[in-house]
This record gives sequence, C-alpha cells and structure tokens, in this order.
Amino acid sequence: MIPTRRGFLTTSLSAPFLARAATADRPNILVIVLDDLGCHDLGYLGAADLKTPNIDAFAEQGLKFRNWYSNAPVCAPARSAILSGRYPASAGVSTNGAALSHDVPTIASVLKDASYQTACMGKWHLGDTATTAPLGHGFDYFYGFHTGCVDYYSHRYYWGEPRLANYHDLWRNRTELFDDGRYLTERITEEAVDFIGRNRANPFFAYIAYNAPHYPMHAPEKYKSRFSNLAPERQTYAAMIAAVDDGIGQIQRMLEMAGLLNNTLLFFLGDNGATVEKRAGLNGNFATAGSNGIFKGFKFSLFDGGMHVPGFVSWPAHIRRGSWTNQLAMSMDILPTICRATGAALPPRVDGSDILDTILKGAPSPHKALYWSQNGQLATRRGPWKLVVNGRLYDRRPDGNKPLEGEDAIWLSNLDDDPGETRNLRRTHANLVDELLTDLYRWRDTLPKSIE
Repeated sequence: MIPTRRGFLTTSLSAPFLARAATADRPNILVIVLDDLGCHDLGYLGAADLKTPNIDAFAEQGLKFRNWYSNAPVCAPARSAILSGRYPASAGVSTNGAALSHDVPTIASVLKDASYQTACMGKWHLGDTATTAPLGHGFDYFYGFHTGCVDYYSHRYYWGEPRLANYHDLWRNRTELFDDGRYLTERITEEAVDFIGRNRANPFFAYIAYNAPHYPMHAPEKYKSRFSNLAPERQTYAAMIAAVDDGIGQIQRMLEMAGLLNNTLLFFLGDNGATVEKRAGLNGNFATAGSNGIFKGFKFSLFDGGMHVPGFVSWPAHIRRGSWTNQLAMSMDILPTICRATGAALPPRVDGSDILDTILKGAPSPHKALYWSQNGQLATRRGPWKLVVNGRLYDRRPDGNKPLEGEDAIWLSNLDDDPGETRNLRRTHANLVDELLTDLYRWRDTLPKSIE
C-alpha cells in the first residue's frame, strides 16, 4: 500500500518550511552509494543470511522505495546521473571510461554555490584530470580513488594488465596518498566521520561512495567470522557489506552526537545490480555471491536485475518512520530534489525530477515514464509496463552477454503481475508495444547522437 499524506508529514512541516530551508534551517546532505550491490542483499529487503542492522535502522527512519531505479546498469554512467541529474548520455558518460566534463554542474557545484561545504569519499570513476576529478566538480575535499576499482589493501588498480600496467590510485585532493595495508572501506568511513565532525557548524554535503561489494573480493577476518556458515563467495560478499554497515553505524552516531541527525537529508542507493563477472568469482568461474532476488538479469542488463536498486531516503525531522512507497524514482532525481530542499539554484539542464513531494507528502511520482539506453539495449517503464529492446541478461550462460533474438528481441512485461520479467507479452499487447516503442525511440532521438 502506498502511504498517505498523513503518513509522510510531521505536524510541523508546512509550506513555510521550504522557505526556511533556503536560510538558517537548510538540511545537511548525505548521498551514500554502494557498488554492485545485489537488489536483494540488505536485511530490510529480506536477505536472511546477511546482517545489516545499521543500514536497516537508517532505512526504518525514512521512506523506502520499492521502485528505485538506477539510470544505468553499470558504474560510471550510473554515477554521472546521480551527481548531474542528467541521463548518462546527456552527461557525456554513456560508458565506463568516459569522464564527466567540467562544464556539467553537479550536486557539489550547486551546493558549493549555496555556501555548503562539500566532500567526496570513496570511488569517483568520472575522470582523473584537474578539471574532471572531484575538485574540478565543486568538491572542497576528496579522499578516494579515480578509477573503477582498486585493491582494498594496496589501493592499486590492476585489471588493465597486460594492456595497462597496474598502478597506485589513492588520493587526498590532488595529492597521492599511501594508506598501505589499511582496509579501504574502513578508511572511507573514517574520512566521512571526520568531515562531518569538522563541519558540524556549517551546512555540508558528503558524497560517500563505498566501493564495496565490488570486486576484488577482500574482507578482514573480523567481518568474515560473522558469517562462518556461508559458502566462501557469499561469506566474503556478506563481510564486505558488513564492513559498510558498521561504517554507516559510525556515521549515524556522529550525526547524533553532533545534534545533526534530525536535519540531515540522506539518500541511500546502489549504483547497479549484482554482477556475475568471473573476476568477482572464484577459480575463474562466474560469480555467485550477489543476489538480485526475483529480478531478471545482472549488472550491464536493462532487465530489472541490472538497475532496479535498493533506495531509501531518511530525514528524521520530516519523514515518518517505517514508510514505504511504490512510486517510481530514478537516481537522477536526487539533484533536483536536493536543490528544492536546500534552496540551491537548479542548473539549466536537468533531466531528473524533483521528488520531494513524493518523499514528504506521498504525492504521485512526477515520472510518467522511465527510459534507459545502454550498450545497444533500450528500455522503458510506464506504470506496470516494462519494454526491453535488444535486451541482454549478462547471466552465467556462455552467451549471456549476447542480445536476445527473434521474438524476445522485443520483450514486454507487466511488472505488477510478473516482477521477474519471465513472460513476454509482446504478442498479446501488440498495440501497447507499438505505443511504447514509438515513445522510446522518440526519447532516444533526444539524446546526443554519439552515445553508442
């Protein structure tokens, strides 16, 4: 059931609140992202073999989305949408390896202009030059790495070999930093807690981009020992998430001690679904650790397993505890929603929608339809209807990275009846397919022509 207006509002929240938000009562902002997180792999989403009490507690303080979608099923494009409020192609980051141009405004740049202190901790993956690294995008402070993944202890990137020699990739601002042997998940948390503590008297924005549970599959024994009953792959995966969960508990305690928790607006989400890549598995086999639950496909896929991600919003002063919504949201909605909540100026080109009324008042989603384009795949969702064109599953079959063929090259599902997209309804709803295809191609034609 979708919560009612009364279910979202505290008695103190009213129209004058948003006017005050532009002045003395502006909320602090946290955006916490996990990397390659399975759509099912948190306690509050029903994972019985994992333990995420701190994430679950944060989720319980706010509004949990049953239909939060990433804008892409792969890392860099998904992150470009989170930070820019644009479709990945419109942000110029339709594939991994592309940099986010300095000319594209971000949450950090608009909040910096609104006198917020801004920081990025963790995975960037959107450029490494002076103009494309975090400090070139409005962040006052950066601790983390520029590329897509690093070793959790040596902080080296070595997945490009032999084409690319392995290299060290850990930075504080623009200075290379050596934290050799220190577990990176814990260091990201330490940096986030320190930033909050140092800025407790100022409005701040922290983008906390944990690289867990992305490969390489590394976790200290103190976390692995909590899951001794699990198979080795799942045990390490669970331990990596547990390290993040402990960190989120530390962040919450710092907010409480600083008296900031009630007026901190937090967005928590995954960047895309779980992966089956062999480099995340054991002995050269497809990975098995991450679970997307009933959803079809995995990372890289435009079926729901690729980009139907965990998502919740916490703002204890203004969101009723334990709320759920079925309304549609996308990661690119975060920027315009933050702009309205803080009174910051909205950039001139934004594709996302302000979902603050959905969060606070239970209003219907402003999205009439959602759209995706990735690696030759196209998809759209309108209401319960989901259409995927040239879909790929990226599953554990040898040909899982190939597009579906024949009748299945166009796949229509009713997600209310079939959330796992198991039945293709294209022939029984041919007129609807034509309508959705026309709309999807019309949207595609608005994108930059060089995206694929």
